[in-house]
Amino acid sequence: MYTYDIEQLLKDGSAIRLKPQGYSMYPLFHPGRDEAVIEAYPIHLLRRGDIILYRREQGILVLHRICRITSDGFYLVGDNQTEIEGPLRPDQIRGKLTGVVRNGKSFSVSHPVYRMLSSLWLFLRPIRPFFWRIMALFRKISSGR
Repeated sequence: MYTYDIEQLLKDGSAIRLKPQGYSMYPLFHPGRDEAVIEAYPIHLLRRGDIILYRREQGILVLHRICRITSDGFYLVGDNQTEIEGPLRPDQIRGKLTGVVRNGKSFSVSHPVYRMLSSLWLFLRPIRPFFWRIMALFRKISSGR
């Protein structure tokens, strides 16, 4: 599916399912396994913590989380990143993540447990590198190396 087709489908009101590539949204999305359900969404209703599909100035479509909204625009960060990108103009936004499909099972991002975990992960953004180092150490210890 071409990116124009994706954008046109969203403009026409269709929900689309995409398999995110790369690891910027790990651990929420595992490349090649999970699917993102994206729908058009009113810009004025977007809030901190929402995951949006947007077009960068370079032309690529990206799926990242809103970490801050100001009068300058939207500031975004991947779940596996610490560097904030922005400001993003409203006209760059194509849609909002409304669901996730993992191993054939769907869940809504409006579920209270998802919202709580999402907020916690966003709050922990500054210490994510430390978190990943601790996890790597635990894996090393548990594997006996």
